[in-house]
Amino acid sequence: MSTQLDRVVLIGVAGDSGCGKSTFLRRLTDIFGAEFMTVICLDDYHSLDRQGRKQAGITALNPKANDFDLMYEQIKALKSGKGINKPIYNHETGMIEASEHIEPNSVVVIEGLHPLYDYRVRELIDFSVYLDIGNEVKINWKIQRDMAERGHTYEDVLDSINARTPDFNAYIESQKQYADVVIQVLPTQLIKDHKSRLLRVRLIEKEGIAYFEPAYLFDEGSTIVWWPCGRKLTCAYPGIKMYYGPDNFMGNEVSILELDGQFDNIKEMIYVESHLSKTGTKYYGEMTELLLNHKDYPGANNGTGLFQILVGLKMRETYEKITASAKTPSKYLFGLKDGLRGPFQ
Repeated sequence: MSTQLDRVVLIGVAGDSGCGKSTFLRRLTDIFGAEFMTVICLDDYHSLDRQGRKQAGITALNPKANDFDLMYEQIKALKSGKGINKPIYNHETGMIEASEHIEPNSVVVIEGLHPLYDYRVRELIDFSVYLDIGNEVKINWKIQRDMAERGHTYEDVLDSINARTPDFNAYIESQKQYADVVIQVLPTQLIKDHKSRLLRVRLIEKEGIAYFEPAYLFDEGSTIVWWPCGRKLTCAYPGIKMYYGPDNFMGNEVSILELDGQFDNIKEMIYVESHLSKTGTKYYGEMTELLLNHKDYPGANNGTGLFQILVGLKMRETYEKITASAKTPSKYLFGLKDGLRGPFQ
């Protein structure tokens, strides 16, 4: 039996394995509430199991190892308010198992390697984010995760990364041009130390997207460089640097927010939050409160946590605008720029 919803809002979360999707999804759950959000891992649409991929000599990143027709039909059904019987891919065994029944929800999140690869699926998505992790950071994160949580050796992790790189470059990385926002995680530029754990995180926000207004620092449309450390923040060397300004990214007009460095005291994040506008918060300090609620989440003291929460809040804001338009459609049917997505296009 299908659930009756005014509008199912579809969110796409794209990125390579080990890029922080799990943490981002936990933050989304904190914002939307578990009862209102259903997450679908697109690995479940592998058409070849682990043995089949090995025999074919391809990785899971290769489109030939995935059933995009089934993915499209089932995601389309969910968005139209219909239940589906979705296959299950078992990551431990590498086998494709019996299907499970999924009902639509207020928010459906599709996450994985290919949410923005197939244009049919891409056009169903209301808001999307690509988690773009620089190679140096990705290797460090993946080594830390796979060795600690999955029992892999250092050599196994490096071999896996090297084997996946050609397919990642060919089929995954290109998807970030279609994302509404990109969270880019890079090594710090504050100090020249390759062993430093400091990160430079950039939030790349596409301009001209229906229902979405990019967040900004101080003055919208200006170019700002800001060192917030001083008497207002507790900052160990080398401090914190923020940047905001217009730019072009993969042929798209964007605004970029950047935070390089980390906070010594997460409570002081509210000082930075107070200088950001169009964040989608409902009250003063909501971003900082969400960070403090889960200080154990990776990136809680740097730009990864701050920008993941900011994107989650913008998704909530977009959801509210879309569902409002579903109730009063005439207000939103007209006046959208050519090529922009809206719920009735």
